[in-house]
Amino acid sequence: MIAPKTRVFIPIALTLLLTDCASKRLAVEHLVLHQPRPVVDDLLKLTLTYNKGAALGTSLGPYSRVGFSLIAIVMLVVLVRILRETPPDDRWTGAALALVCGGALGNLVDRLRSPSGVVDFIDVGVGAHRFWIFNVADIGVSVGAATLAFLLWRRGEPQQSG
Repeated sequence: MIAPKTRVFIPIALTLLLTDCASKRLAVEHLVLHQPRPVVDDLLKLTLTYNKGAALGTSLGPYSRVGFSLIAIVMLVVLVRILRETPPDDRWTGAALALVCGGALGNLVDRLRSPSGVVDFIDVGVGAHRFWIFNVADIGVSVGAATLAFLLWRRGEPQQSG
């Protein structure tokens, strides 16, 4: 019998991975590199770019592709171990881990597939005040990591007795 955490993990991780790969493919096929296409006025644009580094401009120089790929693989192994140690009925932790793993896999696929780097295309901001350009995988990693941090924080709180 498949544990509830696994029944949540597998479809979320796979859906995120497939959505990320499909959206990146569409971005590459339909957008012109570095030419913003407005979607919602100035608030949301689609701007194709490639990121050879990692979040917030982190770089390992000429070793970025290999280095960040290895880091992603190690982190995926750690996250799967955490999933295995999670109680079988903990669906929330399973979902949070699925988002992080699905997103990490999406960006890893890009790194392994192309020396150009990870495809980014979601551009949010107002005027010259823009957030960095990101992708669907980044959303999964961010939401999953925040959810996981919240769950771990709540788990550490002392229980109220009534």
